[in-house]
Amino acid sequence: MSALSRDQIRTMMAEVLAAQGKEMPAEDTANLEELGFRSLDFSELALRVEDETGEELNFDAPGLRQIQTVADVLDFLEQLQAA
Repeated sequence: MSALSRDQIRTMMAEVLAAQGKEMPAEDTANLEELGFRSLDFSELALRVEDETGEELNFDAPGLRQIQTVADVLDFLEQLQAA
């Protein structure tokens, strides 16, 4: 199965936020804390990416601590798919 595009990941992230009544910001520079996007939300998003690609994403906690913006999430998940 092929890797997901940045736009596909962004759409999935919007779905995770929408399920909680939150809106995906237009700007990728938006801060996750201000959005209310928590580690549990990231885990749900990562699982959705895994389900779509059929590949397991291997990431560690130190890498997750660097994530602060929407762009960081998208970059991180893109990089994990390429690994």
